[in-house]
Amino acid sequence: MAVALEQANQDAALHFARVHYGAPAVARVRNWFSLMLGAGQAGEREKLKQVNEFFNRIPNTSDQAQWGKSDYWATPLELIGANGGDCEDFALAKYFTLRELGVADERLRLTYVRAYLPASKEMQSHMVLTYHPAPDAEPLVLDNLTNAIKPASERKDLAPTYSFNGAQLWASKLRGSGRLNEPAPANLWSMLRARLPADEHAPQTTGEK
Repeated sequence: MAVALEQANQDAALHFARVHYGAPAVARVRNWFSLMLGAGQAGEREKLKQVNEFFNRIPNTSDQAQWGKSDYWATPLELIGANGGDCEDFALAKYFTLRELGVADERLRLTYVRAYLPASKEMQSHMVLTYHPAPDAEPLVLDNLTNAIKPASERKDLAPTYSFNGAQLWASKLRGSGRLNEPAPANLWSMLRARLPADEHAPQTTGEK
C-alpha cells in the first residue's frame, strides 16, 4: 500500500480498509493521511515525533494472535487497518511513512536489538527504527515501547545486534556499523515489498534477486 497522498492512492487505501477491516479502519486510515499532510512541511525532528506517537497508539500484539503466523511483516495499511501489530510492524510503518515525508533512506535503519523488558525481567528480541542525522552522528531511537525519542546511548535497556534499510543490511556495533554478509531478513523484506505497489519507497536489499 502506497503512502503517497494522490487521490487515487487514497481512494484505493480507503476501499481496502473498508472491505477488509470495516468502518473504524477507514477512520484510522484517514487519520494517517491527515498526519502526513500536517507533517509534510515540518522539520525532521518534528516528523519523527509525530510519526512515532501516531503509530504508538496502535495496540501491540503478536504475529500469531494478529495474523495467525509466527512471523509476518505487515504493510502500514495492514497495521492501521487491523489496529494491531508487533514491534517489526511498528518500525516498518514508521520507516515507510517517514520516507514518504521526505526523510532520506540513508538516515533510517530498521534495527534489531535485545531489549530488557521489565514485565518479563528478561532480554528479548525487538525491532526499533533508528534515525541517523549524519553518518557519524549518534542515532535516535523510535520505539513502540515509548513515545520518548532518545539517543541510542541513553537507551541502556537496548543492545543492538544489526540493522538495515531498503538498500542494504548492516551489522551494528554500538556507535558504528559494518556491512552484514548474511541477509537474514531479506526474505521477509521481499515478501513485504511484494505487497507494496511499485512506487513505494522500498529499494532492493542486497541478497534479493
